[in-house]
Amino acid sequence: MATELITFKMEHTLRAEVDETAKSAGFQNRTEFIRAALREKVDEVKLKQAMLSLSKMKGKSKKITSDSERDIAREKVFEEFKKKLR
Repeated sequence: MATELITFKMEHTLRAEVDETAKSAGFQNRTEFIRAALREKVDEVKLKQAMLSLSKMKGKSKKITSDSERDIAREKVFEEFKKKLR
């Protein structure tokens, strides 16, 4: 995978904290730590969006369903969201 150089400014105290945390968490360097943090944030935002989308669907069905039908539907929905979050 090709990478692109991105430059940004960071306060000295935050940079020092990032460096210390990256080292204590076993990351090779600051860059690897920042990449991991950004990936986690992207995943968090995607999960929040998926949950919001689900919450908007609550109560939309007019059909009366059994517990087993709800369980099957729930599993299908989570599988679809799982695919989208990858």
